[in-house]
Amino acid sequence: MKFIGSQMAYYLSDREFKKNSKILVKYLAVLGIVIVIYSVIFHVIMGLEGQNHSWTTGFYWTLTVMSTLGFGDITFASDLGRLFSILVLLSGVFMLMIVLPFAFIRHFYIPLLESKKKNKVPRQVPAKTKDHILICSYDVIARDLTERLKQENTAYFVIENDLEKALKNYDDGVPVLFGELDNKETFILANIKEAKLVLINRDDFLNTKIILTIRDIAPNIPIVAIATDIDSVDVQQLSGADHVLPVKKWLGEQLSNRINAQHAKSQPIGQYEDLLIAELPIHNTPLVSKLIRETNLRQKFGVSIVGIWERGRLQAITGKEKLTDDSVLVIIGNKEQLHNIDELFHDYNVNPNPVLLIGAGRVGLAAAQALHKNGILVNVIDQNPEVCKKVSPYCNQVFTGTASDYELIKRAGILKAPSVLLSTHDDTMNIYLASYCRQLNKNVRIVSRISEARNVDIIQKAGANFVLSYSTLGSEAVLSIAKGQDLTVLGEGFTLFIIPIPESLAGMSLAESGIGAKTGLSVIAIKENSEVVTLLSAHTILPHGAEIVMLGNIDMKHKFNKIYVNGV
Repeated sequence: MKFIGSQMAYYLSDREFKKNSKILVKYLAVLGIVIVIYSVIFHVIMGLEGQNHSWTTGFYWTLTVMSTLGFGDITFASDLGRLFSILVLLSGVFMLMIVLPFAFIRHFYIPLLESKKKNKVPRQVPAKTKDHILICSYDVIARDLTERLKQENTAYFVIENDLEKALKNYDDGVPVLFGELDNKETFILANIKEAKLVLINRDDFLNTKIILTIRDIAPNIPIVAIATDIDSVDVQQLSGADHVLPVKKWLGEQLSNRINAQHAKSQPIGQYEDLLIAELPIHNTPLVSKLIRETNLRQKFGVSIVGIWERGRLQAITGKEKLTDDSVLVIIGNKEQLHNIDELFHDYNVNPNPVLLIGAGRVGLAAAQALHKNGILVNVIDQNPEVCKKVSPYCNQVFTGTASDYELIKRAGILKAPSVLLSTHDDTMNIYLASYCRQLNKNVRIVSRISEARNVDIIQKAGANFVLSYSTLGSEAVLSIAKGQDLTVLGEGFTLFIIPIPESLAGMSLAESGIGAKTGLSVIAIKENSEVVTLLSAHTILPHGAEIVMLGNIDMKHKFNKIYVNGV
């Protein structure tokens, strides 16, 4: 009874239920009028036949005949009476047996079930919830972001205005709130004034409406919006968003930064304090075939090698690794130190041939623009003539067709290209093209985008040297804003961790800790009393109360916590 009462209380305030209930009440009123009219006619005909019955008997006879029960204890003797009985019987079958059940189910029972479903999904956050993150859609970025938020024990809620999607998310264990995204009440119930951040990740038009709605009730809450079209960035900023992220444009630019072309050069990918984290491809440089300890980059330039990419996998440094043509060093140093390395390597790794870009949608176009800006020649392959026309101002040559056509891809320069950038939106196609391009050119550097994280390993096995997804870049950007850090994009699944040194490690040297060997994490710096130390060695001591800065993925961090924090 308590449940039914709560359902009815909800529906009495629900506009759709009121509409349904009015229809049902109107039908019941019509049915009541028909029963009264039949009862009156019953008395008239019975009077003509010389029979006298009470009004109760008239209603009794009408209901028994209409419901087809027909007990037969009261009958007409005349043909007129029997014809009237047939009329009452047929109309009763139609009104009571057919229309009434349909009206009841359609205008009461189904809405009652909908009420149960709607009430299943919460509409407000638990009491005293604060410092949580609100997300306006459970898209690919949100899925990746929420996994990272779980690891950091940060509360979050997804706001969904589609009931079916909200129910699915709820059943899947996603913390979800049901409500309209352009309704202030939705965000009030989400305790937006106590939230840490709001991620608005709908389409550009709805984003603007949501931003304006939120700003009316929470002028100071940080708002991060995802922009699909670069032209909408200014609109969303002017509407009140603190950060507008053109993630597809950034993805194209990040991928373009990972290609090999012209001479060897360090490419900054992030920053920690006043130090730059950069990648340094060593293809065709004197560093190839040397051990890490033999490079002497620290002695010559003051930079530290904190990691090494080998065919898409970031490896921790022990000093014994042998570098290959495919190796990409992850180094850390200041701007002047990186500039000095670039000067030394300027004459190496020269390949004047154009980079091959396959797929020139939004991501591909951004990559082509970035490469063109840096003076790098680009040849493009795309099936869509309109897309080819749009990207042509930034390209050396444009080829319309499919990249699986050997003659076409050969004319586009696959056999001599220093790098191939795969930017189609289909993971299966990118995996196929990675394998195909690797077979055609064993030395080419292959950089690719993906959509689903589960495809990272397979595309790396197919031959990709570097992989990055829209979801990873978007979630990394949002997390960086939430933490107040600069965006560092290392690659698919890898990130920068800043962790207080556990008691179990305090006082140990890096060699004694075995962090790299046991977890795979690369220690890049130690921060103590606002002082950052990056010139680390095996003998560097991990001091009490300091922070350790490491590169790695979530699994590596789990191992670190399991071994050094939880003591398992």
